[in-house]
Amino acid sequence: MFNLLCQKSMYRAAIKYKHVAQKETLLKQNPMHGTWRRSFNADHTCLESRALPIVHHVKYICALPENHRFPMGKFPKVLESLLRDQVITDKQVWAPKIASTDLLGCVHTEEYLSNFISGEISEKDQRRTGFPWSSGLVQRCRYETGGTVLAGEIALQRGLACSTAGGTHHAFPSYGSGFCLLNDLAVAAKHLMGESTSRRKILIVDLDVHQGDGTAFIFKDEPDVFTFSVHCGKNFPVRKQQSDLDVSLEDGIEDKEYLSKVQEHLPWLLETFRPDLVLYDSGVDPHWEDELGRLHLTDEGLYQRDLYVLQTVIKRGIPVATVIGGGYSRDIDRLARRHSIIHRAASKVWREHGL
Repeated sequence: MFNLLCQKSMYRAAIKYKHVAQKETLLKQNPMHGTWRRSFNADHTCLESRALPIVHHVKYICALPENHRFPMGKFPKVLESLLRDQVITDKQVWAPKIASTDLLGCVHTEEYLSNFISGEISEKDQRRTGFPWSSGLVQRCRYETGGTVLAGEIALQRGLACSTAGGTHHAFPSYGSGFCLLNDLAVAAKHLMGESTSRRKILIVDLDVHQGDGTAFIFKDEPDVFTFSVHCGKNFPVRKQQSDLDVSLEDGIEDKEYLSKVQEHLPWLLETFRPDLVLYDSGVDPHWEDELGRLHLTDEGLYQRDLYVLQTVIKRGIPVATVIGGGYSRDIDRLARRHSIIHRAASKVWREHGL
């Protein structure tokens, strides 16, 4: 396994691992049967413990100019797809609170947050994000970040939870980029790792087709967060950051080879880093039809990928929270169903493992 890592990645991994205590940190029981309890960052809580928790908010969406490239309409349609196909019911849906400026401040600079929330964003910075500023956009991003935080909180208590948004991994502390304005994964990781008396370790598994450069930068010197990114090497961003483990893929890779790359690394990371929580970015832009992807996965390939990740993590007793990541198509209904693959895989895992 080590022969497959570059020398610099091995060095960074060694630094990460040297602080790990020898005691066993894997959970020995179903997390929802533990004694840990807290109040959730939720406007609406679903107390039905027998169903997979789904995190969604009607304000995950905002208005964009006509023909804008970002498929904003996919977020409500992900939930609609799951309800229509009876994968879930509305009784298992949680609604997050809006992320406060204090919460966002654990990752983002005070100046950036002030300018973003008030609309003092330059045209150049707006072009870099791909979004024209609006108060609705600010609200949407803050609720989306709150949703990822809530999914992580629920997962720590119940073992598994899935948001219908999230994965804005290109946002840096002081600026947004690539359709990402607030880094929800980083905010959730910072919040969840630091709220307990014994500091939690977080593994971020990022299988979006684009490298999670913002997340990698934010946690480059943080030993309690490990960033693992499998992405298309010749895709955005042109200038890559260094994750703790980067797996760069050639254009056109298909289902079998892609899955083998994930299988090659994930079990080793779980056994060596021993995280207390996994945040999983299940981007569907590796799909062959994706407008920004360059890889050739099928719907079945995405399903097997998600099923493998969830089963591999859950079997080790590690809680996992999922976000939907990137996906780009002008056929919003088709794209939304593709994004719902992670929730369908999670529902299967939830049933099989009796969570």
